[in-house]
Amino acid sequence: MGMFSIFEISASGLTAERLRMDIISNNIVNANSTRTEEGGAYRREMPVFATILERELGKQPTAKGVKVVGIAKDPSPLKLKYDPSHPDANVDGYVEMPNVDVVKEMVDLITASRAYEANIAVVNAAKSAAMKALEIGR
Repeated sequence: MGMFSIFEISASGLTAERLRMDIISNNIVNANSTRTEEGGAYRREMPVFATILERELGKQPTAKGVKVVGIAKDPSPLKLKYDPSHPDANVDGYVEMPNVDVVKEMVDLITASRAYEANIAVVNAAKSAAMKALEIGR
């Protein structure tokens, strides 16, 4: 694995985790949205990751980072809240609320933040190693 491969892998991880944090933020913002453009309550979104595989001169595929292949809607059921005065209430007085659990989203946000920090640490370590290698050549 070359020095630039380390940077490519970490950069792909940084990009994926940034998108994951954006999606989590969007989920938190819409935790009380009962009306969307598609109709109905907001559904929690989740990024779908896949490894980037690369073949090198007939060798087995090797991982070269991660990419986001899509954003999936959480199929778990929506919450029902009794509020007959709400404009989106059905005839029985229940409102469909988003399937977003703010506590779970905050845990996911911390996890994504830690993964982002880990990728930054790898970039900094690789950069430091490259600088040391250049100093040796002087």
